[in-house]
Amino acid sequence: RLVVADTLAEGVAALAIIAPEAVSVHRDRPGGSPRNVWPGTVRELTAVGSRLRVVIASAEAPDLVAEITPEAATELGLVEGTAVWTSVKATEVTVVVL
Repeated sequence: RLVVADTLAEGVAALAIIAPEAVSVHRDRPGGSPRNVWPGTVRELTAVGSRLRVVIASAEAPDLVAEITPEAATELGLVEGTAVWTSVKATEVTVVVL
């Protein structure tokens, strides 16, 4: 289940798009305003220019891709297999009706 800012009629087919920079990565379950929060595991870390692309696998959501700084990855102690939480604000989800 995904909370989005746009209202859709029941049964409307749609695609939800979440930009990698909209995904926040946490070691503990985050509080605050994000409406979408999932546990997951770091599956892959890849350097992309001055940022790291983090692929996070979750049993509760499709795989997510986050882009973070190398400093943030170091502070969080991220390596493949690290348990994390991800969050995305509802306003950061783009909905395309199919």
